[in-house]
Amino acid sequence: MAKITVQQTGSPIRRKKDQRATLAGLGLNRMGRISTLEDTPSVRGMVAKVQHLVAVVEEQA
Repeated sequence: MAKITVQQTGSPIRRKKDQRATLAGLGLNRMGRISTLEDTPSVRGMVAKVQHLVAVVEEQA
């Protein structure tokens, strides 16, 4: 299955609890942390929800 690599670029300080929970669900909790996940619609939705806090580093087919 395809993989997607995301990196946390923004701080969760002063963010809503649901955005903090979304970052935790992506495996991110600290600035600069990188996580590789399966490229599914649910993961894409989570990335879209916190797009101002993360960056997509790489997409693998």
